[in-house]
Amino acid sequence: MAKAKSTVFFCRECGFESTKWLGQCPGCHAWNSFTEAPAQRTPQKRGLSQSGKGAMGISGISGGADIGKAVRLEQIDMTRQPRMDAGSAELNRVLGGGVVPGSLILVGGDPGIGKSTLLLQTCRQLAAAGRKVLYISGEESLTQIRMRADRIGTFTGDLTFYCETDLDVIEEKLTQWKPDVVIIDSIQTMYREEVSAVPGSVSQVRESTAVLLRMAKGLGIAIFIVGHVTKEGTVAGPRVLEHMVDTVLYFEGDRMAAYRILRAVKNRFGSTNEIGVFEMGERGLEEVPNPSEYMLNGRPEGASGSVVTCTMEGTRPILSEVQALVCRTNFGMPRRTAAGTDYNRVNLLMAVLEKRLGLAMGQCDAYVNIAGGMKISEPSIDLAIVAAILSSYQDKAWDDRTMIFGEVGLAGEVRAVNMCQQRVDEAVKLGFTTCILPKVNLARLKRPEGLRLIGISGVGELLGKKKNG
Repeated sequence: MAKAKSTVFFCRECGFESTKWLGQCPGCHAWNSFTEAPAQRTPQKRGLSQSGKGAMGISGISGGADIGKAVRLEQIDMTRQPRMDAGSAELNRVLGGGVVPGSLILVGGDPGIGKSTLLLQTCRQLAAAGRKVLYISGEESLTQIRMRADRIGTFTGDLTFYCETDLDVIEEKLTQWKPDVVIIDSIQTMYREEVSAVPGSVSQVRESTAVLLRMAKGLGIAIFIVGHVTKEGTVAGPRVLEHMVDTVLYFEGDRMAAYRILRAVKNRFGSTNEIGVFEMGERGLEEVPNPSEYMLNGRPEGASGSVVTCTMEGTRPILSEVQALVCRTNFGMPRRTAAGTDYNRVNLLMAVLEKRLGLAMGQCDAYVNIAGGMKISEPSIDLAIVAAILSSYQDKAWDDRTMIFGEVGLAGEVRAVNMCQQRVDEAVKLGFTTCILPKVNLARLKRPEGLRLIGISGVGELLGKKKNG
């Protein structure tokens, strides 16, 4: 009889399993994504009920139906459990209105970005509101957690800290204690004895997430799990991890900058376009209720190459500063740099200016930057990038109270953008007096008082509209 293989190969992107290494995954077609792992499988346990035995109920999610019981659509109980207030307006916005009981939430981010601090502050708010919270750490000792907690403030309520990495022990404790919210910091440190692989491996991460998912649905516990990210910016381990959880949140931002952005890239209970903005201070993370004012703080006045634009993050309009520096090149090939926006998009817009307006952009170096470290990929900032490049090229500044937004096509036309009214209202709120926008958006726009609206249909109309022009 043939001897069973002791190892198998897993795709890091989709979790596809193969008995041999493959260059391309048949499941997701990713190249060089297979990694070797032990072939031993963990026997799947029956979930624990209230008494600790028998089939696991999933009343927190499906209204009392048990796993394996088939029901008709009209028989499903639609009595919704109320969301839990996370104690932070920014976090509630990203989650879609609060924490859903029985949900599994993955929080990823670079080392030192503030993931543990954010979740520790969330624990503090939930416990103060009367929730039973359990913080499980696999990376820090209780003394280290206390040192970090003392910096945040006073903790009250039913909040318990526990250091453990064995999921079998954790599963037993959760069944006994039945908390409302659990924090797992981090998923890469969790392990099961039945899986003969080191913690953090593909097998352990996948199995650990499956166990936590089963506990969340069966016991109605909201579980936050912290995931470390790779140098590519994705959560370390198999990509199937992101498919298993209900919500994926990424904590972004430069560690050298003060602000942090919490972005939802997957959310089964809310929008995936919302962001929350925080500022790192001495006592932890503080909410930024008006990100537009924060992003424009310190903007130079009367400087060429500086333009204010508006981008939409979910339902929230955010004003940002687009900076451009254009100068004659000293080399045979001009240099182009883009920070905070798509490099190829900047090259495309400069080609439009050279072709449609006859400007000698091929002889110039160009540097485009979104001030404050924001990363914007929305095409509505095209017109602002063009305006900033023209301003720097002609060395003529735009009026400091002017906001510009619109999408630019290859023919040099200015195309309509969505949610134009919200962008205009945000400009009025921050004291802007002029707004240059696509002409096709003017017909359905409610004109606010105190704001002059200028609709344009082509990039050539930007010439001559600058303050010094």
